[in-house]
Amino acid sequence: MASFLQSLVDPRKNWFARQHMKAVSQRLRHYGLRYDDLYDPYYDLDIKEALNRLPREIVDARNQRLKRAMDLSMKHEYLPEHLQAQQTPFRSYLQEMLALVKREKSEREALGALPLYQRTIP
Repeated sequence: MASFLQSLVDPRKNWFARQHMKAVSQRLRHYGLRYDDLYDPYYDLDIKEALNRLPREIVDARNQRLKRAMDLSMKHEYLPEHLQAQQTPFRSYLQEMLALVKREKSEREALGALPLYQRTIP
């Protein structure tokens, strides 16, 4: 059953998944974003922790892409075509660190240790 569900969302095996991935890629290229830029650090503390562990240059580039996308969106414009062609929307920079943070979190839970962070209301 799991392999069937996995094949449904795999763009290499499913035509609809491939079309969806193409559409998402095109929308991200319009604004110069990467897929990992869409993760919200305020929504998930694992993402916040992963972003804190990344090198400063990568986080600064992410913030710059987000600012540019907001600016373009407010102006109702897209990136110029020659810049859209250079974009790589599915090149991941966050997934490895996020997987490491989630592994560490599950290991801490398995050992019965206190969590690294807890959500607090400011």
